[in-house]
Amino acid sequence: MNATELDILDGDPIAHAEAVVRRSGTSFFWAMRRLPERERQAMFAVYAFCREVDDIADDPGDEDAKKLALGWWRGEIERLYGGHPRNLTSQALLPAIEAFELNKGDFLAVIDGMDMDAGNRVRVAHMDELTLYCDRVACAVGRLSTRVFGLPTELADRLAFAEGLALQLTNILRDVAEDAGRDRLYLPADVLAAHDITDTENLTDVLAHPRLADVCEVLAGVAEIHFKDALSLADQCERERVRPAMMMLQVYHRILSRLQQRGWHNIETPVSLGKLTKLWVALRYGVL
Repeated sequence: MNATELDILDGDPIAHAEAVVRRSGTSFFWAMRRLPERERQAMFAVYAFCREVDDIADDPGDEDAKKLALGWWRGEIERLYGGHPRNLTSQALLPAIEAFELNKGDFLAVIDGMDMDAGNRVRVAHMDELTLYCDRVACAVGRLSTRVFGLPTELADRLAFAEGLALQLTNILRDVAEDAGRDRLYLPADVLAAHDITDTENLTDVLAHPRLADVCEVLAGVAEIHFKDALSLADQCERERVRPAMMMLQVYHRILSRLQQRGWHNIETPVSLGKLTKLWVALRYGVL
């Protein structure tokens, strides 16, 4: 997708955002669907924005073209906050920004995170850089979402940070082999080096290293700490306001548990939740 293709104003912005969410196949659609109309439309718009910039970063195409498209989105966020959006998704965001006082910096942080992903080669130097990456691609989304949910700011930001770290670390651990196939390695070099993995150029060798399991176990332990914090913080919130957040926590915590049960020595074996498990979580935490 190039910058010119992003200038699209034909159609109903709200219907467009909901269509993006439906097409994504996310299992959290029905939890969002249960929100009151204003909150539901806001969450659909936020999700559509995240989906569109994520698709740019994940496109296997030219790196410069992806950077250009993400640059267009930075400009669009400025236009959006100036009241003159040029895209259906950002038009859908306009009432959400006004109603829930969404922070422009969080939208820009998401784009910056996608910029980190847009390169044809990804390496992470240290845990601080990994935390920054997770904050941009996950915690910033959480901060936008918790504003829509109407949570108190301090509690909302703490929940967004804990849940964002937990979910993104789980994603990274689930996708180590898949990411390596695209020359992407999100396991930080300082943690790898502490476990005698110092050459990160040949990712086939990294995947085959006998101490990679120890690195994954360290990051899984960090994710577990953040899951515990997030679940504790969510319990302090009004249940109706955090149903989508609770669904995501429960789904991803189960994925992390499955990864740990599988073990880290056969990291190329995919792990996922079955439809019945997802349905049970959706009913238990998104509906009941």
